[in-house]
This record gives sequence, C-alpha cells and structure tokens, in this order.
Amino acid sequence: MFKSLLIYRIGTDWSPTLATMEAALDGARFAPCGATQEKSLGWSEPRGEAHGPLVEAVGGHWIMRLMIETKAVPGSVVQRKAQEQIDAIEAATGRKPGKKESKELRQDALLSLLPQAFARQSSVWVWIDREARLLLTDAGSQGKADDIITSLVSSLPGLSLTLLQTAVSPQAAMTEWLTVKSADELPPSLSVERECELKSADEQKSVVRFTRHNLANDEVRKHIAEGKLPTKLALSWEGRVGFVLGEAMQLKKVTFLEGVFDGTSSEKEDSFDADVAISTGELRKLLVDLIEALGGEQSLIAAPPSASPSAPASVAVSSAATDDDPPF
Repeated sequence: MFKSLLIYRIGTDWSPTLATMEAALDGARFAPCGATQEKSLGWSEPRGEAHGPLVEAVGGHWIMRLMIETKAVPGSVVQRKAQEQIDAIEAATGRKPGKKESKELRQDALLSLLPQAFARQSSVWVWIDREARLLLTDAGSQGKADDIITSLVSSLPGLSLTLLQTAVSPQAAMTEWLTVKSADELPPSLSVERECELKSADEQKSVVRFTRHNLANDEVRKHIAEGKLPTKLALSWEGRVGFVLGEAMQLKKVTFLEGVFDGTSSEKEDSFDADVAISTGELRKLLVDLIEALGGEQSLIAAPPSASPSAPASVAVSSAATDDDPPF
C-alpha cells in the first residue's frame, strides 16, 4: 500500500470527526477528465467499492485515496497541427500570425486533439494517524504531494500542514552512519543496507551511486571526506521494513520484508483491513525509532519550558485509540 512516505505535522487547531471528513471530501469526489480537460483529480473509495466511504477508519487510523487522471498530447503533434493553421493563414492572407495569435492557435490545436488522447490514471494514498497528529502520503513526486495538499486544504477548512522536521537533519545523520567504525554505533533498530547516493556541494554537483554494495568501506568514507554528502541511503528497520531515506526526510522504496504479512492478507476475507492494520502498525513504530535516531522532532524539542514534561520527543506510540474515540 505505501511505497513512499512524506510526513506532515497536523496543526493543533484542526479536530474533525469522521462524519465531517466524509462530508467535506464528498464534494470533491473523483470524476474522469472531460473531452478537453487535461487533468482531473478527486477523492475515490479506498476499498474500490463504488459509492462507498471516502474515508476508511481502521484501528484509529484514517485512510483516503486521491485519484489523478491526466491526458497528454505530444508537443510535436500539437506544434505540427498548429503549424498547419499558421501556414494556411499565411497562404490565404499573405501575413504571418504574430506570437499571441500563434500561441492561441497552439492552444486551439491542443483542445482539438485532447478528445483523442488516452487518459492515464494513478492514485495516491493518504494516511492520518489521529493520535500522533501526523498526515502521511505515499506521493512519489513533489507534484503529486502538492496535488494532495492543495486538495486537502481546499476541502477541509482549518487544516494546516507542515513537513515534519527533526533536530538532526537526515543528511547529517546519514553522514554519521556511513562513517561509523562499527555497526554497534548505529541506532539500535536501524541497519545500513547496500545502496546510497553521494553528491558534492561544489559547482560540479558530481554524484556517486552505490548499488548492491557493502557501504562499510574506505571508498565511501573517502568520498565523504572529499566533501560528498549522502542524499539517499538504504536502511532497514528491525529486519521488518526496508526503505531509502532521503535528505528531505522522505522515505522511498518502502518494502515490508519477509514474514511481515505472513498468514494475513491472502488468507483473510477482508484483506484491506488486514493490510492497513499491519502497514500502519509497522510504519508507526518505524517512524518512532527513526525520528528518535534523528534527535527527535524539532518543534517538540524547541517547546517552551511550560510544556508538559511528559510530552514525547517523537511520535506517540499508543495503540489504544479506536475509531469511535473523540477526534484527535
């Protein structure tokens, strides 16, 4: 279900109920592109059941799915059709269309070709951890992440989201983990795997990538000593989840390792609930340990002295909440 993760902190003033969430997103249900529409996005049923709920509650977590449909026409085809119109105007009138008119002709050409274009659909999952007040999405690109945030903020009044920031930057931590002399110096729940990317900060921006390679070696340390810094590093958590950590605190290539889903999804009648419960349960614990390994959440560390002394420096881990609990 989750192949990537971007993590957002939910503002303290937003406390919806499941009913208000459902009603708000119902006004932005997905509808396919119209004949001359290049892009359409909207909320779709997470279970894939027509006219079903747009927000599924499983174990205190809310799951949503944003559908995105795009239609694209190759630029060369648009330019060729527009050029035909430009040539026809020049032949008929003896004048060559100016820049503004040419631009309008290209737009007209695009609109005439769009009804013939094939539509492509993709979906992006959104997970709200109510107790931890985190919103997570598996958007694999910044463009899709922007689509999600824009749609959520426009549909849900009062919602504010900020990217989660840690006291130690992922890049600083990855640099340290790649230069330790012994695996015993790594955070106890994390292991460095066999993939990383190093990039220099100079004008050349040279990049070195290691794939299926033992990273505990002098070659990697030499590149770091020369000024190349890690931008991606493959890690595993407790032998249960593998992922690639990025410098901007994004997780990619999230993979649940052998044994995590044994005896669940393929053998239970309702695989959706089982998959969600296992995925969110494992990833929540991973995030707790990862944020702790990065020095805790920055905003919580910077909290004023009057803040509750019991406030955690990382994501809450209690699993006692149920779908019927008071919101957040």
